[in-house]
Amino acid sequence: MTLCMPPEIVQRGQEPYAATFAAMRAYTDERDAATPDQVWLVEHPPVYTLGLGADPAHVLNAHDIPVVQTDRGGEVTYHGPGQIVAYLLLDLRRNRDGRMYARELVHRIEQAVINTLAAYNLAGERKAGAPGIYLADGPFKGAKIAALGLKIRGNGCTYHGLSLNVAMDLTPFSWINPCGYEGLVTVDMRSLGVHAALEKVQAVLAANLRDGLARPA
Repeated sequence: MTLCMPPEIVQRGQEPYAATFAAMRAYTDERDAATPDQVWLVEHPPVYTLGLGADPAHVLNAHDIPVVQTDRGGEVTYHGPGQIVAYLLLDLRRNRDGRMYARELVHRIEQAVINTLAAYNLAGERKAGAPGIYLADGPFKGAKIAALGLKIRGNGCTYHGLSLNVAMDLTPFSWINPCGYEGLVTVDMRSLGVHAALEKVQAVLAANLRDGLARPA
């Protein structure tokens, strides 16, 4: 199988969720065969987002945090300062002998997060039927540290992506059932003793995504 060209990494800094949502839909609407694949790195002000199948009842008390309906998969999640959000604007049919399918894409994204955590001596793992990454050991074993939700259009183009909790106020997660699971514990890297700057972790994650998305199956 041929290699994919690695996606461009685009640093968008701090940006309201609505602006990013509109921009990535526009990018996908307008792309053609020559449009580069990109990974957008963003940090959002506080916002709850709902996936297409989300039950609004999983927002227990928004406490004046905006709640935005999106067109990604998955349930409710929280984005806020101190969290890396990486949006994946990809054409899954590009530069390959065969199309990359959703399951393979999710696996590669999750592996990039696992590899990023490993760089900081943290062990992450997958859970069957529950996309995202969870702590594999220690006192926070089973806690969720990264969430994943994608939109894959019929033409193979993707947007939305993943979030990794680095150094956050985790309280807003207690005001929802994260990803639709009552009582799910959510954790960040700082709570696990990692005091790395957000920009440093962004760079590690971006490198792992570039490597994983360009590697043949």
